[in-house]
Amino acid sequence: MSKIKKILIAVSFLVMVFSLVNIARISLRDYAEKQKIEELATAWEEGSNKGGGAASPSVLFNKANEPVMLPEFRELYERNSDIVGWLKMDGTRIEYPVMQNPQDAEYYLNHDFDKKENKGGLPFLDAHSRTNGSDILLIHGHHMKSGWMFKDLMKYKNESFYKEHATFQFSTLYEKEEYEIVAVILSKVYRKSDDVFKYYQIENVSTPAEFDSYVQNIKKLALYDTGVTARYGDKLIVLSTCEYSTENGRLAVVARKRS
Repeated sequence: MSKIKKILIAVSFLVMVFSLVNIARISLRDYAEKQKIEELATAWEEGSNKGGGAASPSVLFNKANEPVMLPEFRELYERNSDIVGWLKMDGTRIEYPVMQNPQDAEYYLNHDFDKKENKGGLPFLDAHSRTNGSDILLIHGHHMKSGWMFKDLMKYKNESFYKEHATFQFSTLYEKEEYEIVAVILSKVYRKSDDVFKYYQIENVSTPAEFDSYVQNIKKLALYDTGVTARYGDKLIVLSTCEYSTENGRLAVVARKRS
């Protein structure tokens, strides 16, 4: 065997070993993330059972008629007070806490629930949203190749999936809420100078006219007609993630709170 062939075989072997090690490392990381998310979900469910589960009222009040934190959140809130809600979408792997760091709006792009650096991060509330005062709650989440975080939002590209999963649950610290989907849209992150509708600029939506215009633009971008719309006074949730069919692409699921 020639010297060149020996070198090529050695290099190929090293590349293969490196690839296997990298695959193993990613698999272990994904497994650890899955275990942590399952642990959080278990804590959430155990808290819900303590409070009586689905039979309990959506809002609890104390003797002074002030809202009381739902039992589902108490253990998790003690562990990390950045938690502002819990999102659950049947038919997907989306069952996560929703976070908001007061000092750094994008902190949970790359941190886990215990505030350790983590590539997957967690779904988090936009800087211009507040669970107790905003008409539009914009929630960001990664589109992970492993399938975690918001990748399963891609299922909503198919109208048939939407028809079987037209609602989802989002609970704030004090209230259980259900949302019905208004539209599923494809868009992108535009340049600041681009004169085009930007669904993520929710800070520009405050008046009835601005809200109605926002909804109309959403409906124009909709992949299909859900038959559901929204009007000023409704509370909206926008679930946003990366979509790779175009540069800087985004997919968003827009839903309104059921009264």
